[in-house]
Amino acid sequence: MKLAVAAIALLFAAGAAQAADGARADQAIAASGFQGVALIGEGSALVYERAAGEVRPGEPHRIDSVWRLASVTKQLAALIILQEVAAGTIDLEAPVRTWWPEWPAPHADKITVRMLLRHESGLPDPSAGMPGGDDDVPAFYRQQGVAADPAAAASGFCAGPPRTQAPAGFHYNNCDYLVLGALAEKVTGKSFATLLDERIARPLGLASLGLFAFAGPPAPHVSGLIAKYVAEPAINLGSYGAAGAAFMRPRDLWLFDRALMENRLLDRIQTAAMWTGDPGLGFAALGAWSYAASLQGCPDEVALVERRGSIGGVQIRNFLAPHARVAVILFTNRGDFDYGEVGDRSGFAHDMLAAALCPAP
Repeated sequence: MKLAVAAIALLFAAGAAQAADGARADQAIAASGFQGVALIGEGSALVYERAAGEVRPGEPHRIDSVWRLASVTKQLAALIILQEVAAGTIDLEAPVRTWWPEWPAPHADKITVRMLLRHESGLPDPSAGMPGGDDDVPAFYRQQGVAADPAAAASGFCAGPPRTQAPAGFHYNNCDYLVLGALAEKVTGKSFATLLDERIARPLGLASLGLFAFAGPPAPHVSGLIAKYVAEPAINLGSYGAAGAAFMRPRDLWLFDRALMENRLLDRIQTAAMWTGDPGLGFAALGAWSYAASLQGCPDEVALVERRGSIGGVQIRNFLAPHARVAVILFTNRGDFDYGEVGDRSGFAHDMLAAALCPAP
């Protein structure tokens, strides 16, 4: 994969989309054994929807089920931060301590908002060296009560002894977005759940968008299997906060993607900033990855924005091709399902993108 200036320009160029090939998408689902929900949105319409397989034996998947978003939540959090940048209340290049002077992290005067968005902060990592039991869920995500409060984690664990000094190079870390969620709350005076509601859910009419609470049972949603007939371990989904605690229906995620591509939630300049991938950081952008990929059947490379999510047995892929106003959204509750890598020009995710964007080879 390579990212050039021309590819970035493609993200915002007008153009007609290749009509999605539903038969090829059906074939990809059948060949891969995918079980879950797959959507393709094109322009202003959903042109493909399939619920395949079973949630568990005897319970078929449904198009209208609510799913955890896992790390796709970071895409929503990045949007809220960029909205504050557009409003002039946050500066990407300024340190967190500018707006949160009491944040006790050792390098708080060096860690900028951009570093958090691109995972360059060097903050401690909740998933490193913290085994939670035989199932390898870190203890951080098993906590209950006040100890599981994402805001407490942002000023506590995440402000503890760092992995390394910032800027630290790319290291994927949920603490980065736990701190961003707390920062958004400091700047706006509103909870992250309220910001999701006011900035995204209400403007777009997304009735299913919500945030798991860190105290109490989670809202009803599709649970995961880490292997065939093996339920995922106990996880406090609310402890993920702005890093992974949102939930919604797949159709509502499509409406969110569409609004992003139509610049209804963020202007074109800030959207371009959010979707500019850095080759030196593995094409990490702000809250997603942005790169150009070669897809089977397409004569030229296609500019893509990709956001992945995975917690327990649930895995999500949210792909946008902004130049064509196309989104490919994939949810599975099988933790052992292999989406493949788009850059390898093979695998389920690649095949669904090719069906959505490319003529039949």
